[in-house]
Amino acid sequence: MFFRLRPYLPTALITLVLTYVCVQYLTGDKGFFSQELRDKQLVLKEQQLAQLKTEREDLEARAKYLRTDHLSKDLLQERARMLLGLSEPGAYVIRDPSPQSGNS
Repeated sequence: MFFRLRPYLPTALITLVLTYVCVQYLTGDKGFFSQELRDKQLVLKEQQLAQLKTEREDLEARAKYLRTDHLSKDLLQERARMLLGLSEPGAYVIRDPSPQSGNS
């Protein structure tokens, strides 16, 4: 029985491989039907990138004013007060009741 089917084995094997490749092309992670999902993810990642770029530009500008050649007195006082937990005399301090993120 096996000897009668032997000429058809290469054809059957090629058919199975082609079927597998076609199914993966249509339904796989990078398949035809998942294109819309990838487009949505691309738009989301581009929005996140734009947000991070603006945040970076802001941080770079703030760091520029903390350097000695561009020292801004107001920014330096703000950073010192924030890091040391101090405030101006006569200023009202409103404390945030939420726990610190550094404490476990």
